[in-house]
Amino acid sequence: MTQLFVAEALLESGWHPDVLIEIEGRTIKSVAPGAVAPSSAVRIEGAAVPGVANVHSHAFQRAMAGLAERRGPDDDDFWTWREVMYRFLARLTPGDVEAIAAMAYVEMLEAGFTAIGEFHYLHNAPDGARYADPAEMGGRIVAAAEGSGIGLTLLPSFYVHGGCGGRPPTPGQTRFFSDIDSFWTLMEASRRHIARIDGAVLGIAPHSLRAVDAPELAALLKNWNAGPVHIHAAEQTREVEECLAWSGARPVQWLLDNANVDARWCLIHCTHMTDDESRRLAQSGAVAGLCPITEANLGDGIFAAPRYFDAGGRIAVGSDSNVRVALNEELRTLEYGQRLRERRRNRLGAEGQSIGRHLFDAASRGGAQALGLNSGALVAGKTADIVVLDTAHPVLAARRGDFILDSWIFAGGEGLVSEVFAAGKRVVAAGRHVRRDQIARHFSGVVDGLTRDA
Repeated sequence: MTQLFVAEALLESGWHPDVLIEIEGRTIKSVAPGAVAPSSAVRIEGAAVPGVANVHSHAFQRAMAGLAERRGPDDDDFWTWREVMYRFLARLTPGDVEAIAAMAYVEMLEAGFTAIGEFHYLHNAPDGARYADPAEMGGRIVAAAEGSGIGLTLLPSFYVHGGCGGRPPTPGQTRFFSDIDSFWTLMEASRRHIARIDGAVLGIAPHSLRAVDAPELAALLKNWNAGPVHIHAAEQTREVEECLAWSGARPVQWLLDNANVDARWCLIHCTHMTDDESRRLAQSGAVAGLCPITEANLGDGIFAAPRYFDAGGRIAVGSDSNVRVALNEELRTLEYGQRLRERRRNRLGAEGQSIGRHLFDAASRGGAQALGLNSGALVAGKTADIVVLDTAHPVLAARRGDFILDSWIFAGGEGLVSEVFAAGKRVVAAGRHVRRDQIARHFSGVVDGLTRDA
């Protein structure tokens, strides 16, 4: 058993000083505020908060961060960026994917994310052929998670079509495809891989209504009655227009009307919802998986968070394209988007409430729900996912209570996360992942090979 003694910690009942946290295996055994540190305890300076789940990642895209920032035609948008991404992924080997994902997961842990929902659609060889192991690529994601120590919910994606209504796919999508039978074979192989990680979760990810038609989605859901369900929805206005032309309904509206959306679901982005869709999604108990940095980078638009929160909606955050890996910045960008749209300050939270605390609590709870994890709070019986913020850092100097979160989120950059425990294991010490140097060297060699002739 490991004993941690922290100067201050955010518990379910609020902030408390002198907190002793006992960890047995991967689980919190007890939490005692106002304690006296036993001689056997590991003393950690700083403020402890629950680790947060990153609910949406395409890890391989971390290697192309910064390579798509060149001015294109006037209509340069998500769809032109997607073509760049397709050209990049065409060269990736299984070993490349493992190295890139491991580096992304190291950065996530250093940022305060303690678990990852990997929305994994890169299944096939570059020519579209199946690997001998149907989950070869997924197995590399599992190896990357295992090597970094991050918690994993693997979400193999089902992808068949190139647009709403069963439109034919494009050549750039050949690495994604499965039919129903081969997808369940992929899922069984994926289940064998994740068995290597204690506490890992398997979910399904019908990619979007652009990539899955109505009968296929019904067939998937009929055979998946437990575990997370993730889907992209209403990220782009063109997507909304295509869905309306095909079905007469908007993407979120169609899912709510036809797919029995409930608390197992995480709808990614939901950037373009009507007031009625916001209210109904909130009432469903599902989580809206928001990726504010990626949504800003791709020009997707701004999620209408105030009306969704007012309806009792649940959120989580993800790093999606991984153009930037920063938990505090995801939360900051979510709030700042609302300020820019409404030309007002402090939009998300009740009057007098800390915005940082409101967003952090929502992301902690929603992230655990969306990934099917027993985490998101420093409570006995929960997974020991613990993040310690460096209160000796100038940004957090003299901060106490919720001002710690406000300052980390709205005034902080990198370097404020000092220690991270994921499932009870210390994976970040003094601000650096314990295997950063080794993983970074491997990553750098892979990226050099990928970009040298690009």
